[in-house]
Amino acid sequence: MNNRCEIPLWEKYTLSIEEAAIYFRIGENKLRNLVESNRNANYLLWNGNRVQIKRVLFEKFIDELEAI
Repeated sequence: MNNRCEIPLWEKYTLSIEEAAIYFRIGENKLRNLVESNRNANYLLWNGNRVQIKRVLFEKFIDELEAI
């Protein structure tokens, strides 16, 4: 039995690249390129060399774009 608590994506504070790709319907490669070109963006949280995307801040960033 899996006792791990699964939190829905829309309730998580941060998302992995894989989770963000599902949630935002953006390809993983596109997200990885976006992270690499904006390494100091406020919507990124770094844990060593692993990146987490701050969901709400990234949503605001996406809202400002006309194309990705």
